[in-house]
Amino acid sequence: MSGDLQVEEPSRRLTEFAAAAGARDTHVWDRSFLPWDAYFAVVWLATAVFVLGADLPALRYRITAVALMSLLIPWYLRAGRPAMLDDGADERRSLRYVVASVVIFLPPAFLVGETRLITFALAPPCFMLLPLRRAMVTMAIVNVVPVAGWALIWRPPAQAVFFNAVFAVATLAFSGFFGAWVIRIIEQSKERACLIDELERSREEVARLSAERGALTERERMSREIHDTLAQGFTSVLMLVQAVQSELDHDVALARRHLDLMESTARQNLAEARALVAGGAPADLDGGSLPDAVRRLAARHEPPARLEVTGPVRELPAPLEVVALRSCQEALSNARKHAGPGAPVRLSLAYGEAGLTVSIRDEGAGFDLSAPRTGYGLAGLRARAAEVGGTAEVLSAPGAGTTVGVHLPVPAPPLRSPS
Repeated sequence: MSGDLQVEEPSRRLTEFAAAAGARDTHVWDRSFLPWDAYFAVVWLATAVFVLGADLPALRYRITAVALMSLLIPWYLRAGRPAMLDDGADERRSLRYVVASVVIFLPPAFLVGETRLITFALAPPCFMLLPLRRAMVTMAIVNVVPVAGWALIWRPPAQAVFFNAVFAVATLAFSGFFGAWVIRIIEQSKERACLIDELERSREEVARLSAERGALTERERMSREIHDTLAQGFTSVLMLVQAVQSELDHDVALARRHLDLMESTARQNLAEARALVAGGAPADLDGGSLPDAVRRLAARHEPPARLEVTGPVRELPAPLEVVALRSCQEALSNARKHAGPGAPVRLSLAYGEAGLTVSIRDEGAGFDLSAPRTGYGLAGLRARAAEVGGTAEVLSAPGAGTTVGVHLPVPAPPLRSPS
């Protein structure tokens, strides 16, 4: 069913895209926070090594600075990590973590200048948890205030103050650049999460519509099959019953012939029902050619229809033969119901190089093509032909009979490459 495939194809592409993008992960760090933990640990250890290995000030001050700096570890684990995992949803908790981290950082930074290296561990959480302006103000405090406090406590040479100030400005610039990059990544991640969520909803909607379309298409197909087979068979049985009732008193032989025809029609209906359930080919086409199937169909008509076959008979693709047979069934059913009793019917199968033409002509009462019609048969006949790229045409007029013509294109066989 091409309609189903067209609806299902976008659904498949959306699913593949969502899977490739990690549809269930809002952010990259949701999958694993270990890289951030490792980054914090490495920066802290590097800072501790630089502080302990510094020449100045005295060892006791350096040890004190490392001890004070150690308070950042439990504070990070208790408050910083959960805040970042929560994507800063609780603004008060995020601000509390950043402010406390700065307060813990400043005293050791006043004592030992090398402590400022841990700024590289404090900067990312600031930009993750705070708006850009607040994050930049915080980083300015973290970079400038420690230099000022260190200079006031130890009164170093002007040259040392200058170099530390330059280092602070460079660190602030780097922090601003790195922070803006972090914020941009977070915003893109949020946008991606929204997009993936929208794609997920769209995929579910497409899947629902696809299922509904598939169910509707299958229902229409089954309606056509039942109309063209079982319903027509039951109609024939009812008409034969009426004929037998009127013949039992004066023409027993004809009644017996009609009873035999009723039995044949009922068996054929049973076979068609089994074929519908099994999803196989129509019973008339099972194990035989299309002309043979149409001959059996014409023989069951009352009176028997005549069949003419022209052109080289060959096996056609199964969908084409099914449409041809169903077209004949529908046309014979209409002739039986509307052409009038005893109206002769002629069928023809014309095999051409590029297609098959099916024609059914009855010499009955005919009808006005412009008159409104409520039946399903002719519309179903056109729909069947269109499914395989064919066309169906009905010609009729009151008193002039009816002709149904169906042209079905036959696809050209694939070209074989020379061996």
